[in-house]
Amino acid sequence: MRIAYLDCFSGMSGDMFLGALLDAGVSAQVLERTVAGLNLGARLEISRVNRSGITATKVDVLVHGEKELPREQFWAQTELADSHQHTPSGEHPHGHSHKEAHAEQHSSTTPSGAGSPAPHDHRHGRSLREICAILEQAVISEGARKTALAMFGALGEAEARIHNRDMESVHFHEVGAVDAVVDIVGAAVGAEALGVDEIVCSALNVGGGTVSCAHGVFPVPAPATVELLRGAPVYSSGIEKELVTPTGAAIVKVLAKRFGAFPEMTIEKSGYGAGARDLPGHPNVVRLTIGEAAKLAAKTSQETIAVLEANLDDLNPQVIGYVMGRLLEDGALDVLGVPAQMKKGRPGTLLTVLCRPEDSARLTQRMFAETSTLGVRQRLEQRQTLARRWVTVATEWGDVRIKVASMNGAISHFAPEYEDCRQIASERHLPLKDVMQAATQSYLREQAGNKP
Repeated sequence: MRIAYLDCFSGMSGDMFLGALLDAGVSAQVLERTVAGLNLGARLEISRVNRSGITATKVDVLVHGEKELPREQFWAQTELADSHQHTPSGEHPHGHSHKEAHAEQHSSTTPSGAGSPAPHDHRHGRSLREICAILEQAVISEGARKTALAMFGALGEAEARIHNRDMESVHFHEVGAVDAVVDIVGAAVGAEALGVDEIVCSALNVGGGTVSCAHGVFPVPAPATVELLRGAPVYSSGIEKELVTPTGAAIVKVLAKRFGAFPEMTIEKSGYGAGARDLPGHPNVVRLTIGEAAKLAAKTSQETIAVLEANLDDLNPQVIGYVMGRLLEDGALDVLGVPAQMKKGRPGTLLTVLCRPEDSARLTQRMFAETSTLGVRQRLEQRQTLARRWVTVATEWGDVRIKVASMNGAISHFAPEYEDCRQIASERHLPLKDVMQAATQSYLREQAGNKP
């Protein structure tokens, strides 16, 4: 099984990931055609740079011939331009309101010699619907399109949580900019072109200090980044810079199948993608290493999970079913209820929750809040897992995801995703078994067609 290891010792951003993909062998023409097909007036500028002694590939996005600034520089210059154009009372010198002046500032640049120029603005907010429309017209594969949509969906969910709004009303600022759209679509296409079965990610160095965003100055990591990296291992090495951007976090959230140390593998090649800054004494790069996974005797990977248990003997069974659903929505890996004979001969239920250790406290609180239990037991256990990935197939009623499990690169099991099939069956008024059979047959046809 071919795997890629993403080493984020200096954080992660969209342009760094594109650089690493190119440095690891993804064709520049593939990404350039993708960018041109977006019809956003953008193109890539690819160069080789040195970051603390490491030669890496740097990717810049040019929009109508102009290079986009890193977001902290963009918003810092925006604030500077605002301070030059606004009086202390918030009124523009020419009588415009602050809001009107801000809009005027972003639609033009200050003449030479008239103070600090306003930064060129390609960062107007776009709604998720607008971005989806761009992606629907993009000349990319369906798999890459779904991956890009998933990244923007993750960003939308994070922004909605932060601002307490529904996803449809969220307007992306930095991540709705042309360069961010290019980064995300390029990441989806490039990851597909990489041709690996799994991407494994290291813990992410998030940096420190503060960063200027559309809504003000925030501590690093920015709020959206924190939301996106729920469940991911993170740390700060003390560098007072934003090292993981929301775009980079969204890419990791969707593409990384698991997190861990450098996996046992036979290395084929590696690539380095450069960040915008050259940090003294610290190589500001992300490394992508590609190779063949070692054939371990166990033929599985091992991970630590938390097991939460509670005995329920005085709760309405209808509530138990509801609670199990809520626990799964909250991120539990699995939930089961086992009939049990409790004390004093009472029939009851043993409620068991499997989850990631970092989610155990939150799920324990859910169990206390939603059930009548007075105590929740917790223990850590090791479990062996097969490598898993998703493949999307087309049926006559719509697309369905197939979960594919493999052992040492050989497919050992596959199954249609229940929720996809259930939704189609419900919307089309079809028997669920017919939809599942159609998805299975479509997958088998694709597999047969891919055989040499």
